[in-house]
Amino acid sequence: MNRRESLKAIGLTTISTGILIDACKPKDKKQETPAAASNENNEGYTPEEAERTRKLKEEKFFTDHEMATITVLADIIIPKDDRSGSASDAGVPEFIEFIVKDLPDNKIPMRGGLRWLDMQCLTRYNNPFKDCSGKQQIEMVEEIAYPGRAKPEMHQGVTFFTRMRNLTASGFWSSKMGMKDIGYMGNTPGKWEGVPQDVLKQYGLEGV
Repeated sequence: MNRRESLKAIGLTTISTGILIDACKPKDKKQETPAAASNENNEGYTPEEAERTRKLKEEKFFTDHEMATITVLADIIIPKDDRSGSASDAGVPEFIEFIVKDLPDNKIPMRGGLRWLDMQCLTRYNNPFKDCSGKQQIEMVEEIAYPGRAKPEMHQGVTFFTRMRNLTASGFWSSKMGMKDIGYMGNTPGKWEGVPQDVLKQYGLEGV
């Protein structure tokens, strides 16, 4: 799947308000931070909210193995192309790590889905997903990426991948890189250059 195919499959409507909230800043300075997750100074937070966010950022939920798997999946969903970087370049794995702590209902489905994926790949390829070849990873993803074409026995994987894809899209398009990718400018201030000359002339106010 190239980026444009990914965009079509995901659709910007998957980005929900509940997902686009604060997430942790990536430790790798080469990575960007999703804009919705970059309120490093806790501006606009109550003291209680700021303290909760600080504690969440200090916690670790996913194992290193799980984070590596999430990184591979995120970059399959939104790969690097000549327009912009990949999901991991935009800090999406770190965003997902924060989101599952901030919205705990994601914890069991995400961890269970990652284990399901590894078990499938161990059975098929004798390796966990992250250690499979690129070709094998794509083969596995294609079985769970398209709900309308997936086999019934892939239902758990489809449900997991849909969640993973939505989280990836939310993290990417709330980052500076993602906003630039789709040309989103947000609210920009207007520039006042005075009353147009034709209007002044209409009311006889040219020299006023």
